Amino acid sequence: MPGTVPEFGERLSKAWSSDTSSKWSVERPALGQCSVSALVVQDVFGGELLKTRVGDDWHFYNQIDGRRFDLTAEQFEGAVSYDDLPASREDAFSDTSPEQYKALRAALEL
Repeated sequence: MPGTVPEFGERLSKAWSSDTSSKWSVERPALGQCSVSALVVQDVFGGELLKTRVGDDWHFYNQIDGRRFDLTAEQFEGAVSYDDLPASREDAFSDTSPEQYKALRAALEL
């Protein structure tokens, strides 16, 4: 059972590795995990994928039952200014790889 989204977020953070993002590091484990995590969260909880620009990059997160969940916001130094633009799975997959997605699902035993 996945529990609540925040509880699942704790599981996610323990599952992140260099296999789930090439930007991962012990010092900043959430770095580069947004797209792959948002995809897996959608697999488990449904809802919509959203995106916002952070610098030159897209940042992906979820909206479930009308509530925003950004389980990788800690990768940024400051607060994120959310645009809440609709995103597709194809958008999110353009920022990750099938191998990273499969690695995260496997680490979570999904």
